[in-house]
Amino acid sequence: MVATASKQNYDVVIVGGAVNGSSTAYFLANNPDFNGSILVIERDPTYAQSATALSSSSIRVQFSNPINIQISKYGADFIRDFGNTMQVDGEKPDLTFHENGYLFLADQKGFDVLQRLHETQLQNGAQVDLWDVDQLIQRFPWVNPESLKGASYGRADEGWFDNYGMVNGFRRKARSLGVEYIENEVVDILREGNKITGVRLTNGDVIRCGTLVNCAGTRGTKVARMAGLDIPVEPRRRSLFVFDCRTPLEGKVPLTIDPTGVFFRPEGQFYLGGTYPKVDPEVDPEDFDVLHQEFDEEVWPILAERVPAFEAIKVVNSWAGHYDYCVLDHNAIVGPHNEVTNFMFCNGFSGHGLQQAPAIGRGLSELITYGEYRELDLNPLSYQRVIENRPFLEDSVI
Repeated sequence: MVATASKQNYDVVIVGGAVNGSSTAYFLANNPDFNGSILVIERDPTYAQSATALSSSSIRVQFSNPINIQISKYGADFIRDFGNTMQVDGEKPDLTFHENGYLFLADQKGFDVLQRLHETQLQNGAQVDLWDVDQLIQRFPWVNPESLKGASYGRADEGWFDNYGMVNGFRRKARSLGVEYIENEVVDILREGNKITGVRLTNGDVIRCGTLVNCAGTRGTKVARMAGLDIPVEPRRRSLFVFDCRTPLEGKVPLTIDPTGVFFRPEGQFYLGGTYPKVDPEVDPEDFDVLHQEFDEEVWPILAERVPAFEAIKVVNSWAGHYDYCVLDHNAIVGPHNEVTNFMFCNGFSGHGLQQAPAIGRGLSELITYGEYRELDLNPLSYQRVIENRPFLEDSVI
């Protein structure tokens, strides 16, 4: 089913209404200095196959770059107050933020990296503890310390939350502030010289716009190419597995990352886990097949070795989602094209889109309203680095 917009011209058109599109729409509509009209075009308003819906729904501050740390700190504060900020008609969405932290386990080589990152994290307000093996086992005795040198643990601003709750909260609040949403799909972008003038929809409708924001997730590269632009972003598959454990772990269990990249966290009475694939090709954005052998061959052997209680586990659910993966440097591309300045990128989050959505949406709304960032300087994520082939590298990638 496709829908028609209520008019033919909008100040801002946002392509993609999942978490970053709806965050941008909310922050624009909520800004008293922005008086324009906003249209969000979403091809699937159920978001069933969006990265938002199929992610592990987590947030961390343990990054190596100050801007990524600051983005997540803002995100954590926003999540904690999400119900008050997003309430509509007295209804407050609850994201059930499980602030259990991230636990990065490290061998000697990895621990050297953790030590190097630790000072940067502390300087940027992250509450992160750096532990030797004895301290690790004292806090989390279910970890097998073999081959480990130590660990880092986030005491605050890290954990997991309700992904659907976030996108629906942004969407409902944005609509209450006058943002228009339609179910449709952009099939062409109209460009005159270095200016985007509008979009053509699947039903043939043409919508004129002053600014276009590309929040199309794994289809972001396709949308950019409609405007004659290009970004180094590809869909990459991530399989996630929910498993039951015969002997549940005791106490507060964080999202735990083994040095191999295998990770797990609690998921209700179960656990959710996966890994950073050793072979990670570009995939068809319609391919959501779960790689079950990944669990059997890569995930379970590491889980069983690192957490003895996980020797007896059973998969009870699984699904595959996609990263909109930035092959340049695994960081998002945010802000205007250098020549087509009314085309805004919001792409290539590489698995961090959900947690970064509040800060990114706010930043894009500032660019559109004021022509500059006001709160956080997101210029390190600009498209200019793509032109210059200048990666903005992040040492802490999972």
